[in-house]
Amino acid sequence: MYGSKDYVSIPVSDSAPTKKSRSFSLIRIWKRATRCQKNLIFLVLLLTVLSILMYSNQISKIEEEEMEAANQWRQKRREAQKIKSHNIDTGQIGDNQIQLPQLDDQKKKALQELENKIQKDFVENPDPLDIPGPKDENLIGDAMISQAPRTERQVFVVNMMKHAWEGYKKYAWGHDHLHPISRRHDDWFHVGLTILDSLDTLYIMGMKTEYDEARNFVANELSFDKDVDVNLFECTIRVLGSMLSMYHLSHDRIYLDKAVDIGNRLIPALSQSPSAVPYSDVNLKTGKVHPPKWGPDSTVSEITSIQLEFRDLSFLTGDMKYKDAVDKVSLHVHNLAGKRDGLVPMWINANRGNFRAGSTLTVGARADSYYEYLIKLWLQTGCTESMYIDDYLAAIKGMQMHLIGESIPSGLTYVGELLGGRTPSAKMDHLVCFLGGSLALGSVNIKSQHPKVAKEHMQLAKNITNTCHEMYARTPTGLSPEITYFNLNQDVREDLVIKPLDRHNLLRPETVESYFYLWRITNDTKYRDWGWDAAQAFEKYSKVPGGYTSIKNVMDPRNTQPMDKMESFFLGETLKYLYLLFSDDRNLLPLNKWVFNTEAHPLPIHSLK
Repeated sequence: MYGSKDYVSIPVSDSAPTKKSRSFSLIRIWKRATRCQKNLIFLVLLLTVLSILMYSNQISKIEEEEMEAANQWRQKRREAQKIKSHNIDTGQIGDNQIQLPQLDDQKKKALQELENKIQKDFVENPDPLDIPGPKDENLIGDAMISQAPRTERQVFVVNMMKHAWEGYKKYAWGHDHLHPISRRHDDWFHVGLTILDSLDTLYIMGMKTEYDEARNFVANELSFDKDVDVNLFECTIRVLGSMLSMYHLSHDRIYLDKAVDIGNRLIPALSQSPSAVPYSDVNLKTGKVHPPKWGPDSTVSEITSIQLEFRDLSFLTGDMKYKDAVDKVSLHVHNLAGKRDGLVPMWINANRGNFRAGSTLTVGARADSYYEYLIKLWLQTGCTESMYIDDYLAAIKGMQMHLIGESIPSGLTYVGELLGGRTPSAKMDHLVCFLGGSLALGSVNIKSQHPKVAKEHMQLAKNITNTCHEMYARTPTGLSPEITYFNLNQDVREDLVIKPLDRHNLLRPETVESYFYLWRITNDTKYRDWGWDAAQAFEKYSKVPGGYTSIKNVMDPRNTQPMDKMESFFLGETLKYLYLLFSDDRNLLPLNKWVFNTEAHPLPIHSLK
């Protein structure tokens, strides 16, 4: 009906405060306040500002105190290097081949008491002591731990290490590996492999609390008296390598004692073989030895990648049985028929002592660290044993002749295989990515005698490392697959062929290892940037609340299919190499004084004659 109301009337108070009226109200209140009230308001505001400033200063002070505590801890460890307790009589200290005067019993006792006093303090007292070192400067070694402040990228890696360690500690303490998603664990050797592999990483990073937890495990919980079969190679590089490295870094006697213990339990695999080739497996309690359960042959990498560790054990103890046992293996392989232009077949039989006929020639799985240890053994012995460098140079030449090629269309340098020793394959394992670092390391050490070859090797090192970078950069996750094939077809426009069963990533270290070597040797910052890309990719796609996990599919960032396994080498190798890569301190484990075993445990360069 016309004139009727089709709306509802809602009364609104004229006194409803608007923004403008509220501000005028505050002004009126202020004007009406007494002088005393105004002074009180000023005082409250002043106290609030002062409190904020004091809180900020207090936080800064706490951070400074934490940094100072870390520096004091590093300084304490530096003092350890002033006592070279091993082999004092012969003067075989680090890389100094010196002859000290013979010490009488009284002087020996005095030096031993001084060492024991300092070692006891390192364990019990976190504050530095002003203890005088020995008078003989030949007994004073170099610092092992950096005094330089951490870079931002190093802090990032330390936080990765903390996250991995906390997950392991919470869900898998004392066991070999963590399953970070199911929050369970598994055991391979039943010795706490993740702890042992992590020890020197924690030490180098200056993570005192976590290092002390690991050291206490070694001192109070670790026992090798277990009725369990272990792989000679894996136990040597991880367990023996860790104990040796930690003794050299800290001079804590507990590590040398454990190194001797595990060394003696492993050596039956060498001494009880009917040939010069060791058996692959040995029981830690009984000393019983046998070939692999899955076949009669050992891999070449297993039997030729234990030498750095056993030779170092002889250096520390003065007992040549360890060195003699592994030297016998090296000499046997050196003289063994069946190689092809320096390249070794991947399988070898312990009973007969010969290569398996028709074995694949590869620088990947089952042969990789044979080539890595050739150059490192030569360096470890102060470049004095020519057998190793001769075999190394022959092997690299063989790779250039038979295994190295270029992809289409980009011309990426890959290191392939000869299947059955004859058929070329453009297949390259992620494991092969160690080669760039080894070539660079070898190049700088042979350039005085082989300048042309050294230059050639350095370029090859850069090319291979660039290819390994592309194996990361060209996947949607920025993480490399375990295996990559390289295109040789002119009609295909993509260099990399990644098959469905090869798309997993196991948190491996080889590529960042080569970044570290190339950065140290060339000073090219791109290797640090590439390492940073890899670290961020691990953080984005492998990090889970319980730690870091391997993934099954690097090609699908929306469904990486986590594999629920954090390998011990992620803490022992991958994060260690990233930390060293991002360090501005070139005196932190310098490459002219240290070699890294194939599990990234640093051992000193010295001479054994």
